[in-house]
Amino acid sequence: MQMIKDLFENFFKQMGFLNEGSFDLTSFLLRLVMILVACVLIYLAISKGFEPYLLIPIGVGMLLVNLAPALYSDGTNGEAMGLLYSFHKGIEWEIFPPLIFLGIGATTDFGPLISRPSSLLLGAAAQLGIFITFFGAILLGFNALEASSIGIIGGADGPTAIFLSNKLLNGADGGAMLCASIAVVAYSYMALVPVIQPPIIKALTTKEERQIKMVETRKVSKREKILFPIVVMVVVIMLIPSCAALIGMLMLGNLIKESGVVPNLVDAAAKTLLYAITIFLGLAVGATAMLTELNQALNFAKILLLGMIAFSFATAGGVLVGKLMCKLSKGKINPMIGAAGVSAVPMAARVVHKIGLEEDKSNYLLMHAMGPNVAGVIGSAVAAGLLLSIFG
Repeated sequence: MQMIKDLFENFFKQMGFLNEGSFDLTSFLLRLVMILVACVLIYLAISKGFEPYLLIPIGVGMLLVNLAPALYSDGTNGEAMGLLYSFHKGIEWEIFPPLIFLGIGATTDFGPLISRPSSLLLGAAAQLGIFITFFGAILLGFNALEASSIGIIGGADGPTAIFLSNKLLNGADGGAMLCASIAVVAYSYMALVPVIQPPIIKALTTKEERQIKMVETRKVSKREKILFPIVVMVVVIMLIPSCAALIGMLMLGNLIKESGVVPNLVDAAAKTLLYAITIFLGLAVGATAMLTELNQALNFAKILLLGMIAFSFATAGGVLVGKLMCKLSKGKINPMIGAAGVSAVPMAARVVHKIGLEEDKSNYLLMHAMGPNVAGVIGSAVAAGLLLSIFG
């Protein structure tokens, strides 16, 4: 009988909702909440099509770690290192975010930006959300390092948010949980861009402005496309070396694409590598979202609120500068393309294009919106570099 009793005790002690063999109601309820959040993310990915490549692995990572915490064990207590903790080393060692940027560069056409350099202003304007959110985080009690990491959510760039928060918060008290919350919120809001942006765009523009048709930009030569990533690397990294890892990998990916001489490398970076790293990164991000204390839940709720503020102001900043450019160009620029200045490529550009078609079936804005969109990718990396230079 004693043997049977011991077997049952060992069985219950290893169950996921027990904390080292003892039941903790707060921890149990918080894990249930995170399991529910994970299921919601998976539902949005599959049923609504919101960034399934990101939300499915993130949701599964959250689900696994809250059901079986041992998967995120660091091995310090004599147990084996968990699979999900091993994946997280790719974030901690700053491997995954730059590799994601390599893949993004290999899939990005900077032609619309090169043909209309003014798009850089829209990409820069959309970074307003970063700095507004920084001050908002300070007001909510976060310190400067934490506020910088939370603010970068406004760049609408998950890998950049992970990269910066890991740089600034790694080793800090409670830093790991904050990094996890920032990553989950950043990717979740990126997936919700088609929901968040349209009401803001429509509130800040008139029907006449949304119906503006833009003329085709000039054709960009192959030489220009090859020189662009080299020039950007030299100029940006010389001025802000702290963003070298992200900008360098982004431009390397673009250079191998535009050079036309290494098609196998382009396929590897744009397809195999990008999708594989996305799975590992998503699982690693989701695996860190395990709340065990009420203050962690409170911080997560604050970051959710600040993330919404970040995306809203980023969208608004781009649209307002777009309206200014519309007036200066005497109605030649549709101000909606400013909303694509957030770096959620190509979702934000597609949102602008969709709204344009709703107003006028012949109004094709996708390529015009791609200029600010890819400018936003550069802008978010530069903003992260600036924050790192100041507070790192």
